Amino acid sequence: MSPPPTSGRTRPRLDAAAWIEAALDSLADGGLKAIAVEPLARRLGVTKGSFYWHFDNRRALLEAALDRWEGRYTERAVHRFGTIADPRQRLIFAFGEATRLDRGDRVHLALSAHADDPLIGPYIQRGTRRRISYLQDCYREMGLDSEEARHRSVLTYTAYLGLMHLRREGPAELPGANQFDAYLEHVLATFLPPKD
Repeated sequence: MSPPPTSGRTRPRLDAAAWIEAALDSLADGGLKAIAVEPLARRLGVTKGSFYWHFDNRRALLEAALDRWEGRYTERAVHRFGTIADPRQRLIFAFGEATRLDRGDRVHLALSAHADDPLIGPYIQRGTRRRISYLQDCYREMGLDSEEARHRSVLTYTAYLGLMHLRREGPAELPGANQFDAYLEHVLATFLPPKD
């Protein structure tokens, strides 16, 4: 007996990476509750069977998505900034990047609401430590002593978190496009030590 005829179209075969990217998109758009197998399958245009081919359960997908987010959002960014030799220029570049609310930032905001969760908390804590440590290293390279570098790095990171929240919660309070460059200049003058 021959197999039934098909419409000529075959379902796409997705690898685990496609599920992880869809999970990150859903997390950025709808928070932790948006990571559910059925809605993700619909989003990807596949059956739930595709999910279970790659992951045992929702938690396994969430862990894989958190690993990807951590690697991209923190480690890859730190590496990219690290290619700039001058620490002052490195921080200027980092400040410029921080003014955008990209997917990684939206995921961060979604996860921060669950920072006390035993699975999510360590990712948030590691990312926070890594970013503050990176900023501290930059400030020390600019000649600040360890204590001053630590204070500035914590203040700078606090401002970054505040900016992320304000972009989501009160974007009208931020300067418009024609005023944003002047605002960024003010931020840089506030957070960077004066040149010698």
